[in-house]
Amino acid sequence: MRILFYGTPDYALPFLEFLEREGHEIVGTVTRPDRPAGRGLRPAPTPVKLWSQRRGIPVFQPESLCELEGDFSRLSPDLAVLVAYGRILPGKILEVPRLGNLNVHFSLLPEYRGAAPVQWALLEGKAQTGVTCFWMEEQMDAGPVFLKYEVPIEREEDARSLLEKLVRHGVRALGECLRQLQAGIRTALPQTGAPSAAPALSKERCRIDFRRPAREVFNQVRALALGPQAFAFWSPSQKKPLRVQFFKAAVWEMPPAQRGSAQPGEVLRIESGRGFVVKCLEGSLLVLSVRPEGGKAMPAWDFANGRRLKPGDLFN
Repeated sequence: MRILFYGTPDYALPFLEFLEREGHEIVGTVTRPDRPAGRGLRPAPTPVKLWSQRRGIPVFQPESLCELEGDFSRLSPDLAVLVAYGRILPGKILEVPRLGNLNVHFSLLPEYRGAAPVQWALLEGKAQTGVTCFWMEEQMDAGPVFLKYEVPIEREEDARSLLEKLVRHGVRALGECLRQLQAGIRTALPQTGAPSAAPALSKERCRIDFRRPAREVFNQVRALALGPQAFAFWSPSQKKPLRVQFFKAAVWEMPPAQRGSAQPGEVLRIESGRGFVVKCLEGSLLVLSVRPEGGKAMPAWDFANGRRLKPGDLFN
């Protein structure tokens, strides 16, 4: 089939590679405009743009999609495939592909419509999520469903490992959709159930409040593993508070005799070779990997040693 592909981040590339491997003709790719990045703030091409340029595939980076209706029509695509493009397609653009516009979304729609479905599933402690292939409409993630795959969430999984797993299932789901379309089957079932939103996570969502149960704080840390990371401020005595990002953690089961009367955010103990334990409202958190402001990511054990972290110190 002749396919017009919409996508931006690196995790869209396995879908492009699958389409290429299966012998489909990628007639063009549409990706977000280059944005300033790095210390020099130079415009950086998206991963989809770089992949396409290496293969001589036409790349489109419009600020407004409406201006490209004619260009897309001349490409005569049979199908448009979207993976994390980040924009809603206007009506005239939706009409261009002969078979329609198929979006691969990383949730079981209508659950978690929006930009951060993987993060929200973890943040809310879900045991299951999935992949939905659906037909695009002029409303965010609301079109009829082609097919869904359910995917379990492991108890200790974070956003990075879960996204990698969902991408694998998403490629498989896209392959099944294409096989059915080539056989003349075009399923379009209405979404059922109450929708929920998964907007991009704000900075307020990133700050850790240890006055919550340890499981909730752990969910926050793992949900934000791809960034922006969860953080708290460490307050050493008579020094300026230091902003510390938390990259990896685990719920820590401490014997009742060792819990004492510590307050939420208080360092309870240093675990040799592993990290440090912080008291939460209910239970405690074993912090395994951090990045202090102005520094590099490091094992929490190294941070504790280098900064002389000790029981009784506070994170808030």
